[in-house]
Amino acid sequence: MDQDQKYNLLLAIKETVVSCQKCGLYKTRILPVVGQGNHNAQIMFIGEAPGANEDKTGVPFCGRAGEILNLLLTSVGIKREDVYIANILKDRPPANRKPATEEITACTAYLLRQIAIIEPKIIATLGNYATHFILEKFGVPDSQLGISRLRGKKFPVQDPTTQNPYIIIPLYHPAVAVYNSRSLDELKSDFKIIGEQLKSAGDNL
Repeated sequence: MDQDQKYNLLLAIKETVVSCQKCGLYKTRILPVVGQGNHNAQIMFIGEAPGANEDKTGVPFCGRAGEILNLLLTSVGIKREDVYIANILKDRPPANRKPATEEITACTAYLLRQIAIIEPKIIATLGNYATHFILEKFGVPDSQLGISRLRGKKFPVQDPTTQNPYIIIPLYHPAVAVYNSRSLDELKSDFKIIGEQLKSAGDNL
């Protein structure tokens, strides 16, 4: 798929999300947070849902957790503009509550279409909700284990619809380092696995 095709398909998703009313979150959002980054990204990061800063700007991971994500990317020599970042929900849940099952069901078709269009080599899931959804969707047996048991592992999968192969790597959500600075070292260690995976595949972002 060439760059123009990807751009047009992703733009169509954005336009659909802007007018989406599949769940009640559209009533309380300021802006939807569709996704941002390189349409030819080798790695795609998937978080849980937009927070207050993201809701105001429409930009994923632009708050404190985003600063930590940028730091982690820099620590392994990856530029933010070379990756793609999205969430399983496109709208912010009120008061940053956890996503509801019906909201995940309503919203994640957009995310799966984004993955199929971008065709990343690595899908890095950030936190429990993103990890559980993606692992279950791609048929990984350990999908419901806690993130502490899944973090840093590599799960090779194939999309049954597109036949695209992916390596799923679950990670702690960067927000954990906002509340516990000691977890930053664990995050940096896990991000090294991403850098090593890209290197072993002969890819340089």
